[in-house]
Amino acid sequence: MPMPLEYRRPGEEFDAFLREVMEACNFATRNPAYTTTEAVLLTFRRRLSVRDGLRFANVLPPVLRALLIKDWNSDEKPVPFATRDELTTEVKQLRQDHNFSPDSAIADVTRALRRHVDEMKFDAVLQTLPAGAVDFWKVD
Repeated sequence: MPMPLEYRRPGEEFDAFLREVMEACNFATRNPAYTTTEAVLLTFRRRLSVRDGLRFANVLPPVLRALLIKDWNSDEKPVPFATRDELTTEVKQLRQDHNFSPDSAIADVTRALRRHVDEMKFDAVLQTLPAGAVDFWKVD
């Protein structure tokens, strides 16, 4: 079996994703784009069981998949989804001294992410996750 395409250039694809987040958030470098992306993924992850999180991870590109599951404490219980403002506040709490996430961080990461996933598979998995998952990744 040939190597799957998603594993041929994961670094380049992740760099392209970060450039999109960087532009959407008006960042000068990719470092804050990385922190914003990580914060959005971890905020979402806190609301999932490990089982659901792994199913969600399977629809992500390889580097984003790794970022989602890295250092996951499988003993932590999921917390409920909250309002967009509360979720945004949580996004901004990751590495506060180095986190420049804008109020639009979740939407900005969502727009970029949706350009790098199979949206049909992405949306299908979201439908199987706890209430609030679909809205988290919704963009007006």
